[in-house]
Amino acid sequence: MGLDYTNDVKIDVTSLDLEWLDQAELAINYGKEWATIRKKVALLEEKLKVTRSKLIRKAYEEPEKYLGQPKATIQTVEAFYRDHKKHKKIKQEVIEAQEELDLVEVAKNEIAFTRKSALENLVKLHAADWFAGPTVPRDLSKLKRDKTKERQEATDTQVKRKRKKNKK
Repeated sequence: MGLDYTNDVKIDVTSLDLEWLDQAELAINYGKEWATIRKKVALLEEKLKVTRSKLIRKAYEEPEKYLGQPKATIQTVEAFYRDHKKHKKIKQEVIEAQEELDLVEVAKNEIAFTRKSALENLVKLHAADWFAGPTVPRDLSKLKRDKTKERQEATDTQVKRKRKKNKK
């Protein structure tokens, strides 16, 4: 999906209003990514079960060919499917997908709860005049919120206009 937790968790204290506007969308994007990966894990787990069932069936149907003995036992069948390259490959995919799911879940929770809480507290500090800065109204349209560089340029332009007005 292209989410970047390291950058997404950062808060621009000079743009708290824009950060608030983007917070819900950011949380939704991480929630969608988490759901997508959770689905991937579920599908891989099902694929693992099907592969295991097919290998067990093969071992019981032709024990001489697959197990090297005339009769299949629970232990030999289990050893056969667990050591089979298809089973190992899918098991590795499940483990990697589960790790990815765990990491995205942490990021999702941090964005949805910790970042939101940090924004709330920063807004409280701002309301208490903790920060010093220009009192220029912002253009809150989506186009101006898309990129940090554009944010800075818009702020600079508005500040310059305000300064020109004040000089006259």
